[in-house]
Amino acid sequence: MKIAFYGSSLLSSYWNGAATYYRGLLRDLAGRGYDITFYEPDAYDRQKHRDIDPPGWARSVVYPATPEAMLEVLQEAKAADIVVKASGVGVFDTELLEGIVEHSRRDAMRIFWDVDAAASLDEMRLDESHAIRRLLPELDMVLTYGGGPPVIEAYQGFGARRCIPIYNALDPTTHHLVDPDERFASDLAFLGNRLPDREARVEEFFLKAAAMLPERSFLIGGNGWETKAMPENVRHLGHVYTHQHNAFNCTPLAVLNVARDSMANIGFSPATRVFEAAGAAACLITDAWEGIELFLTPEEEVLVARDGQDVAEHVRQLTPERAREIGRAGLRRILTEHTYAHRGEQVDAIFKSAFDRQRSAA
Repeated sequence: MKIAFYGSSLLSSYWNGAATYYRGLLRDLAGRGYDITFYEPDAYDRQKHRDIDPPGWARSVVYPATPEAMLEVLQEAKAADIVVKASGVGVFDTELLEGIVEHSRRDAMRIFWDVDAAASLDEMRLDESHAIRRLLPELDMVLTYGGGPPVIEAYQGFGARRCIPIYNALDPTTHHLVDPDERFASDLAFLGNRLPDREARVEEFFLKAAAMLPERSFLIGGNGWETKAMPENVRHLGHVYTHQHNAFNCTPLAVLNVARDSMANIGFSPATRVFEAAGAAACLITDAWEGIELFLTPEEEVLVARDGQDVAEHVRQLTPERAREIGRAGLRRILTEHTYAHRGEQVDAIFKSAFDRQRSAA
C-alpha cells in the first residue's frame, strides 16, 4: 500500500520535535511493505539544519513553501491508498488538510495525525469553524502521538469516527548507548526548544533546581534559550542535532524531561525525549504527569518530580551507581514494550483492519 504523508519534516529536527517520531514509525512501516512518500515544505530553515539525508526507506519530497508548490504536491495524493496530514506543519496547515480530502481517491484512507493533540483540541474548542472540526466527518480516523482517554473522548466528542493514540517510542538503531562526551558533562541536562507553553515549567523544574544547587553543573540544549537569564551554573549549547542526542543522554549524571503545559495537564503524553533518554540508558528525571506508569515505573525505571525542589533533591541524592541502575532498568522496559517495532505493528494492524471493514462494507 502507498502512503502519502504531509508533515513538518522528516529530514530535520530543527524546530521540529516530531522528526524522530516520524522516522521511527515510517521506517518500521516501510519494513512491513508500505511504499511511503513524505512531503515537507522548505520552511523555518529546517533544510539548512538537516539531521539525515533522504532515507532509502521513504521517498522524500521537499517543496517550496508557496501555494503553487503545495497544490502541486497535493495532486500526488491521488496515487496513495493512505493519505495522512500531520498537525504542526507550520505553513498551509488548513489548506493541506482540506487538500487531502479534496485530492485523495474515494477508496483511500484519510487520516489526520495529531502530534500535539492537546493544543489542537484547545483551538477547536475556541473556534467552531476550525478546519479540523469541519473536516472530521470526511476523515476515516485521527491518530495522535499521545493523550490517552482524555484525548480520545474529546476527539470523539467533536465527531471523529475513530481516535487512536500511537505513542512515542524508541528506535534502538538510532538511540542507544555510546561513550560519554565531555561536551555534555553535567549533573543534569535538559534538551528542548524554548516554547511559550513550556518556558514556565522549564523555569520551575530546571532553572529553579539549578539555582538551589549552585555547586552542581547544569546543561541546557535547544533553540531559543540564548536570551534567557539563567543561573551561572547553567551552560547553554544551542541546537543539538539528532546524531548528538546519544552522547547528550549518556554523559550527564541525569537527564530531565519537562512536558509542555497542555501535555502535562492532559497526561498520557510521553515526549520523544523520554524514549531517547531511556534508549541510551540515561537516568531520567521527569516532571509528574498522569499515565507515566504505562511507560516507566517511578523510582525503579524513572525518577518523578512534582516541582523544582523535587528535581534538586533527586540530583542531590543521586549517585553514579544509582543513576546507572535506574537507566538500565528503564532501557530494559522500553526495549521490551515501547519500540517503534511495537508501534509499527499496532499501526499496521489498524490500517489492515480498516481496509478489511471497508471491503466488507463495499
